[in-house]
Order: sequence, then C-alpha cells, then structure tokens
Amino acid sequence: EKQVEDRWRKYPTPQASRHLSNEVDADAVEALEAAVVEAYPSVSHRYYRLKAQVMGRKSLDYWDRNAPLETLAPKTYGWDEAKAMVLDSFSDLAPKFADTARTFFDQPWIDARPRPGKQSGAYSHPVNSERHPFVFMNYMGERRDVLTLAHELGHAVHQTLCSPLGTLLADTPLTLAETASIFGEGLVFERLLAGASKAERRGLLAGKIEDGINTVVRQIAFHRFETRFHAARVAGELSADEIGAVWLETMGESLGPAIKLNAGYEHYWGYVTHFVHSPFYVYAYAFGDLLVRGLMEKRREDPVAFAPLYEDLLAAGGTRTYVEALRPFGLNPREKAFWAAGMSQLERLVDEFEALV
Repeated sequence: EKQVEDRWRKYPTPQASRHLSNEVDADAVEALEAAVVEAYPSVSHRYYRLKAQVMGRKSLDYWDRNAPLETLAPKTYGWDEAKAMVLDSFSDLAPKFADTARTFFDQPWIDARPRPGKQSGAYSHPVNSERHPFVFMNYMGERRDVLTLAHELGHAVHQTLCSPLGTLLADTPLTLAETASIFGEGLVFERLLAGASKAERRGLLAGKIEDGINTVVRQIAFHRFETRFHAARVAGELSADEIGAVWLETMGESLGPAIKLNAGYEHYWGYVTHFVHSPFYVYAYAFGDLLVRGLMEKRREDPVAFAPLYEDLLAAGGTRTYVEALRPFGLNPREKAFWAAGMSQLERLVDEFEALV
C-alpha cells in the first residue's frame, strides 16, 4: 500500500513523505542516524554490559533490559518541594523562564491532584494564542512526577513565549515542539542528581540512561528496521520469518552482546503500530531528544550568552525551520558532529554510572 502511494505521489524514497510532514531534510536524518549508530558501542552496548554486571549476570534476557536496579521504595517529593525544584532549575537558565512558570502555580493553571475518575497522562494544552495554556498531570510525588512537571511546564513556557505570534504561527513543527520540555526536564534532573546520595545516584543515572537509550538508540534502530524492510519489500512480499530476521539483526546491532534476544523476540516488531499506521514516524523521538542534548551541550560552553538566544528560539514558534532556529548557536543539524555532541552527553552519563559500579 505504501509503495503504491509513494509511486502515485512521486516520492523518491519511502521516508520522503515523513520528512516532508516533519519539515526536515533527509541529510539531517541521515546524519542523526550515523551519529547514533556510531555511538552504539560506547552507550547502549557498554551500559547493558555494566547493568548485567551489577545484577550479577554475564548477559541479560531482553525482558530484564529495563528492570530496576533497586527494590527499595522510591523517594518521594512533596508538591511544594517539587515546585521549588522546578522554579529554581528554570531560574538557573534565565529568570524569565522561572517567572513565566511561576504564573502557572499562582493562578493556578495546573491540574495535578489525583482524584477518582481522573484520566492518566500529562500534557500542556495551548488552547489558542489569546488564552493561557493549561497543564494536566497526576502528581504522585515520585521522581518521575517531578520530571514530568518540569517537562509539561517547559511546554507551557514555550507556548506562552510564542503566543504573540498568533495561533497559526505559534504552532511549532515536530522537530522543535519538544525543545523546551526536554530542556526543562534535563535541568531538573541535574538538580536531582547533584543532591542525591551515592546509592541514589546509581538508580537516577540508570533511569536517565535507559530513558535516553529507549528514546534515541531504540527509535533509531526502529527506523533502520523500517528502512531495511521497505528496501527488501521492493523485490516482493516478505514472510513473517523474513521480517523477524531483519528485526533480530537490527535490534541486535543496537542492544549489543550483553542482551540476549531470547526465543519469541523475533515477533516483537509486530507490536510497534507506528510501522503500519505512521511509517517512519519513530525517528522524530530521537531527533527531538538529541536536538535538545545538543543545545544543552552548547549551554555548558557559555550559560550567560546562551539564555537570550534560547529565549529567542522559543519565542519564534513555528516561523523558523530547525536549521534557521539553530543557526544563531553556530549549530548545523545537517552535520553528524551536531548529533554526536548529543550522544556525548548520554555517554557521559554512562561514564558516571560506570564509576559507581
């Protein structure tokens, strides 16, 4: 079906229609893929080897890939404690970000209290440019809830800063939509890590690394699976066994020798509904995550000079392409070096984890 549509619409590759809807260039996605694949050994392969060591194993079954390292009850944070942590972290970036976020607590425009009948999930809804956003979540007091609060308030600040552009121009493309949210979450994580004990640091690092691997490494592996599948499909239909073989090869490359792909794993491609309903959507997760990591690396160089440039990026909403948005920072997302810098940040987390093993 996809081959027929692509042929009718004259798309040169199976990925082309997704690149068009994402407003990205093929060379940027190829540079992203190359940087992630090059970092497989130093990030995912090394981390899973270390995790197996911590768990007293030479290798891990695939179902233990995300198993928690600690069985203790998770540390909890009161609402006021979480609020202070988020606002202090945003203030470290620039006072304006904290002041904008504080408004959502003061009004209040955050629905965070769990209650009977309330649905799950978390989001910041921008409504339209003439109305303030609303933040929705269920705050249960765990570390992930603190990070979720920072994530959604990042969205809220972004939506507020670009609202003067009007409803149509304020809307950001997928490539930039997660910029402020992931950035805000990253700032709070750094604060959590700085105040953690040695035992807590290992658990925090493990969770953050696994989030990064699942968002970046795994999604690029998914993208490579789709690419290989559609290339093979040109020659004719593929059996379930043939698809499974492509899946095992691609996922094995990304996970490394410390993860055993036990019997049955060859069918796991079947649960990823994106492959059927939204072909080539998955690389967007890695794109957004690594774009923010690249910006965070730039902030490390000069935090004072970074803040006004970052504020200008957010305030531009959807009026700039991702290439135009990153140009003031001296960053070029069409070059592998940009994406490699983001992977270096993830690699440093693995370094810190290794030091605690």
